Amino acid sequence: MVESLDEAECAALAQRVSEMQPQAVAINLLFSWLDDRYEQMIRRALPDDLFVACSADILPEMREYERGMATWLNAWLGPKVQGYLQRLQQAVQPAPVHVMQSSGLTIRADHAAQRAVNLLLSGPAGGLMGARHVAARHNITRLLTFDMGGTSTDVALIDGQISLTSQGRIGPYPVAVPMVDMHTIGAGGGSIARVDSGGMLAVGPESSGADPGPACYAQGGQLATVTDANLVLGRLRPGVFLGGDMSLDVDAAQQVISTLALKMGLSVRDAAQGVIALANEHMAQALRVISVQRGIDPCGFTLTAFGGAGGLHVCALADALGMRQALVPAAAGVLSALGMLVAPRGRQLSRTLRGRLDEQGEADLKSVFRRLTDQGLSELEEEGVQAELVEITCSLDLRYVGQSYSLNIPFNTLDEAAEDFHRAHYRRFGHRLDVPVEIANLRVALAGQGVQPVWQDVTAEGTGKPLECVALAGFEQTVPVWRPADLEGSRVYEGPLLVVDDVATVLVEPGWVLRKADDGSLLLAKKSAGSCDAAERTG
Repeated sequence: MVESLDEAECAALAQRVSEMQPQAVAINLLFSWLDDRYEQMIRRALPDDLFVACSADILPEMREYERGMATWLNAWLGPKVQGYLQRLQQAVQPAPVHVMQSSGLTIRADHAAQRAVNLLLSGPAGGLMGARHVAARHNITRLLTFDMGGTSTDVALIDGQISLTSQGRIGPYPVAVPMVDMHTIGAGGGSIARVDSGGMLAVGPESSGADPGPACYAQGGQLATVTDANLVLGRLRPGVFLGGDMSLDVDAAQQVISTLALKMGLSVRDAAQGVIALANEHMAQALRVISVQRGIDPCGFTLTAFGGAGGLHVCALADALGMRQALVPAAAGVLSALGMLVAPRGRQLSRTLRGRLDEQGEADLKSVFRRLTDQGLSELEEEGVQAELVEITCSLDLRYVGQSYSLNIPFNTLDEAAEDFHRAHYRRFGHRLDVPVEIANLRVALAGQGVQPVWQDVTAEGTGKPLECVALAGFEQTVPVWRPADLEGSRVYEGPLLVVDDVATVLVEPGWVLRKADDGSLLLAKKSAGSCDAAERTG
C-alpha cells in the first residue's frame, strides 16, 4: 500500500534536521523522476536559509543510486561553491559572471551556485572548447585531444562536436549529469618515476603535486618525475621556463634521475629517456581507449596538444598512433581559459521516459521535448540570451530491451532514430541485435552563441633567427630553440626543434615539419611525400 506524505511528517522531519544543524540537505525520493511533489513538499518544510538539493531538479532520471549520488555531491559542494561565487560576484560588480559547466556550456553564476555537481569537470571542458574553437579556425573538425598538466592527462575525441556522457565518474563516485566524454590517467609532468619491487620502471599514477612538485622546482621534491626527465634531456630550457620567471634546478633533476638510474643499472640519459618513453606509452594507451577501443581509427584525426606539458610529447604520441597531423594552439598552457571565454551559454536537460521505441507516438515525444525546450529557453532568456539565437538539439538514450546502458542518438523521426541506433551499436560494439529498441531518457541541448574573439594576425612577425642552438640527448644534430614570435609565418620548419613560450614548450621531432599559423598556433605534419604541402594547406 502506498501512503501519501503529510504535513505532520514533514514538520517532524524538519524538526530533526533543525536539531542536526547541517550545512546542506539532499532529498532523493525513489520515484521523484516520475512525480516530484513530495520532494518539493519536504523542501518547503525546511528553513529558507538552508542549502537544499532535490534529486528531481538535479537529475530527473531513473536509477536512484546515480540520481542520489549526484544529489548528494551537489549538496556536499553546494554551500562552498555558493559562497565562493557570491563573493566573486560582489568583488567584480557590475560585471556579470558566468561559470563553465562540465558540459562545455556556461551558466550564470547565481544559477551555477545551485548546481555545483554540474561544474566538476569545468576546467577540462574549457580545454576542449578552446581546442575545438582554435581547430575550427584552421578547418580542422576531427580532433584527438590530450591535455597534459602536472598531475594527470585528459584525452578526448571531437568529431565535429564535443561528445558528452552521462556515465562519468569522479574518483569512486558515478556522476550521471552530462559532462564531456574524456578519459583521464595519472600521467603528467609531476608523475613520479620509480623502480617497483620487481625491478621494473613505473611512472605514475602517484604525483609530486604542486607542493613540493618535481625536484627541479627546488621546493623540496626528492623523487624523480617526468618534468625532471625532460629537463635532464634538455627538452626544457631552464633559462626561459615560464618566460624566464621561474628558474629550474638542473642539478636537483640530475640527482633524482641519477638515483633512479643507479637502481636500474643505466646511464642517467637512458634512465631519463626510459621515463619519457613509459609516460608516452601510458598516454598513447589512453588515446587508444578513447578511439581504437571504440572502433575509431585515429589516423583521420588531428592530435591536438595543450596543457603546460602537452607539446613536449605531441610528436611521439602521434607517431605511436599512426597520426600524420598535429596542432598545438597558441598559449596552449592556458587553453582552458580561452575555452571558457568562447563557450556559449546553454543548458542540458533530460527526462526519463521508458518504453519500446516502436510503441511511442511521435507527437507525444515531441510534446515532452517541447516542455524541456521551453524550460531551457526560459532560463536562458533570464540570462539575456535571445531565443531565436539558441541552437536546440533533441536526442534519445536508446538501448536494446534487456540492456542496462544506452547510447545517445539524435532525434529527428522514430524510424531514423532506430536505424541510427543500430548503426551506432554496431560501430561501438561490433554487432547489432534483432531485438526491440527501447527508450531510457529524452535529452535537449540548448546553446546560445559564444564569444568570437578578434585574433591578431602574427604571420608578419618573425626575425627568422632562433634563440639558440643546443645539443639535446638523443639527437645527432644540434637543435634550434625558437620563440613563437621569431618563427616566420611563411616558412615550413623541419624538426628537430624546440619552440618555447611563456606557458608551454613544444618539441618537434625528426620526421615532422612545423608552420606557424596566423593566430600563432603551431601546425605540425608528418614529413613524407607531400607533407610540407600538407603543412601549408592546413589552416
